[in-house]
Amino acid sequence: MPARDTELMARLIAAIMRHGDYHQLANTPSALQPFPLTAQGCEQARQGAASIAGFLKQQQCELHSAIDSSQLLRGWQTARIVADALKLAAPASQRTGIDVQGYEDLAERSVGSAANLTLQQIEEILQADPRYRDPPTDWKSNSHYCLPLQGAESLMQAGERVAAHLEKQMQGLFTTETSDTLKLFVGHGAAFRHAAYCMGLLVFEDIAKLSMHHAQPLYFEFNARAEADNGESRWRHIDGEWKVRSKNTVYTD
Repeated sequence: MPARDTELMARLIAAIMRHGDYHQLANTPSALQPFPLTAQGCEQARQGAASIAGFLKQQQCELHSAIDSSQLLRGWQTARIVADALKLAAPASQRTGIDVQGYEDLAERSVGSAANLTLQQIEEILQADPRYRDPPTDWKSNSHYCLPLQGAESLMQAGERVAAHLEKQMQGLFTTETSDTLKLFVGHGAAFRHAAYCMGLLVFEDIAKLSMHHAQPLYFEFNARAEADNGESRWRHIDGEWKVRSKNTVYTD
């Protein structure tokens, strides 16, 4: 494909959004919990849609017709509420369908065969299995620790998976979009934070210090022509605020 003229190249913006509040089991890793949003979570999603509508108007860019979402219900439900609200907010003459497409690549970190077990149950399983050592005390929030159970992954592995998905999708837009475009990705806070580190948007120390507000987007401009080998970054944070985590905050997705 011939290189585009810099002056004519469309702006490409990725918005990442953590799902709304949901019916999470207590003292249980969020991971693959299959439960829906709470009433508060639904309202958070509607507020997130209003924020996106304002950003689109301010930046004079178009929303891509496909929202990429985690396959987990809380992610898909958030994306669907946002899609429906944005459609209603558009002028009647401009209302078009907004599709929600689910991707396993946007899921939260998997704990594999320990899915939906409590923290105590998981630790007891490891203690009872002679093949495994006791996990570190910070195992749930440790970026590099992976439970030694089938199907499990570390938080960093989840971040790498999410980052690869965002890079692939935004690179695809570079070859197809001719107008300034915003694409929305709905998923999970911990996986997004680790993805942001992999994308050069956060330093490692900030992963544990920050979180994401429920259903409030963060906006990152994507430069497909940047060359990482030359020290250039493909990504630039342009709007939206990370949530600063207090020292006593309980770790969730």
